[in-house]
Amino acid sequence: MRIFAATGPNAPLEEQDVESPTPTGRQVLLRVTHSGVCHTDTHSHAGGYDLGGGSWLSIADRGLQYPAVFGHEIVGEVIAVGPDAQGVSPGDSRIVFPWIGCGECSRCLSGATNLCATSRAIGVFTWGGFATEVLVPDSDILVDHEDLDPSWAATLACSGLTSYASVNRVLPLTDDETVAIIGTGGVGLAAIALLSRMTGARIVAVDVSDANLENASRLGADVTVNSRTLGDTGLAEHLGGPVQAVVDFVNTGDTFAFAMAAIAKGGTIVPVGLFGGSTSISTALLPLKAVTIASNYVGSLSELKELVRMAQTQDLPRVPITEKPLSLQSTVDSLAALNSGTATGRTVLTA
Repeated sequence: MRIFAATGPNAPLEEQDVESPTPTGRQVLLRVTHSGVCHTDTHSHAGGYDLGGGSWLSIADRGLQYPAVFGHEIVGEVIAVGPDAQGVSPGDSRIVFPWIGCGECSRCLSGATNLCATSRAIGVFTWGGFATEVLVPDSDILVDHEDLDPSWAATLACSGLTSYASVNRVLPLTDDETVAIIGTGGVGLAAIALLSRMTGARIVAVDVSDANLENASRLGADVTVNSRTLGDTGLAEHLGGPVQAVVDFVNTGDTFAFAMAAIAKGGTIVPVGLFGGSTSISTALLPLKAVTIASNYVGSLSELKELVRMAQTQDLPRVPITEKPLSLQSTVDSLAALNSGTATGRTVLTA
């Protein structure tokens, strides 16, 4: 099998030939047919996250080992199964749920493996989808995507799942309320598409890119706002009143302050993005405005299954997807586009 691996933080990806693993126990070996490229991959490649104030959260300190193979939005064809694997056979196509943990802590035992303190996430801490094959540790984390386009299905494992779990933090909303989505890249667009089917509330899309905002309007946003044009005017003033919910898919110090200024009393802010930084807030404003801060990190296996069923049974608007060959150069180029902010929608590498 071929892998596109990093040998250290920000090290150029290298194509390597390695021996294909033989699945044991409940393991399943898949041929990677579709592999989404995500902002999380850029953070993994950088080796960590900017915490602001000169602080850095190292992924290596949390268990990342090199050579590392990133890529966590995976659809693959089953090649071989371990003797104890269940529910899949060679030739089956499945989505890989990547957000796994230790399997023993209270979070894992409750089904919230995405919140495990010792994450074993596929494509972060174990080899992922930037390869021709991937070894999945348990057949239970493979999800059937029957009737769904596999490129779109791949994005559901992170982009779709993150947006689904995040918007559920602010629902239900009434038809006369407003939810603002900050950041209309791939994940923000997925959230807008979902909200257009899950609520009658007014959906406001906020971004600095007119092209992204055009996509947001097409996918269901009722109002689009280029924040560069606001000047000293806040979002609440621009809209004629505060918003009841904000989901922030950028999540810098500036966007968090922007959300706090726009939120209504009793409203909910969901920080999701990992662009990083820090901010200062007046702690008295939190109780005075009765603001709920309900951050979200990806989602659970049960939520992914809910989302897949929703995609299979409802006419969900689809986020724009650019397909590229599953190759070293395409992987490098796709990560560079995300880092430079020139990517639109989602990119999926296909075999």
